[in-house]
Amino acid sequence: MIVGERKPLEEIIDSLEGARKVLVAGCGTCVAVCMAGGEKEVGMLAAELSMAARLRGLEIDVTQATAQRQCDREYLETLREQVKGRDAVVSMACGIGVQYMALHYEPLRVVPGINTDFMGANLGIGEWVEYCQSCGDCLLAETGGICPIARCSKSLLNGPCGGSSGGKCEISKDTDCAWQLIYDRMAKLGRTDRLARYRPPKVWKTSRDGGPRRLVREDQKA
Repeated sequence: MIVGERKPLEEIIDSLEGARKVLVAGCGTCVAVCMAGGEKEVGMLAAELSMAARLRGLEIDVTQATAQRQCDREYLETLREQVKGRDAVVSMACGIGVQYMALHYEPLRVVPGINTDFMGANLGIGEWVEYCQSCGDCLLAETGGICPIARCSKSLLNGPCGGSSGGKCEISKDTDCAWQLIYDRMAKLGRTDRLARYRPPKVWKTSRDGGPRRLVREDQKA
């Protein structure tokens, strides 16, 4: 899932300079799960913006709404009535949602209410860890389901560096060495022999080379 966190209130207020009718728009999927931009967080931000405006002697009409997803045209369209007459929208979605909202309701001003951090797994209440960097060429079959691109601090493809010690990365004793995790997993699978295979330098064109990536499923198009 995409993980994000709320931007500082002052930064959001600064991005809304001049706006007097503001919609705080939440997203009910990823950012709701990580408690950054769901319906509850939308209500909190709307209240904070209204209070901050009053303290500054400003009259700002703040409304709120939450779509199931802001990265999907069908769900984004459900906000059309709430968007009408607004000077600006604070999107509490990830960066994708912010951009798609701005495109869908152009030329309305749309500003981000959260910072998009990474794609991660929920390890426990209030804790998420990055597990994928969307490199576009998944090699998890070769590494026991543990990604060395995202989880190794140096994104090494052929085993650990010389800095790992006691199963921990040299950058922090709180960070597991990804290659130790990979070896342990492959040992449990009885496939450590696969780790002896040399992996050539990664071809990054599937990641970012050539601009934004696009996936078209012809079998799904109407």
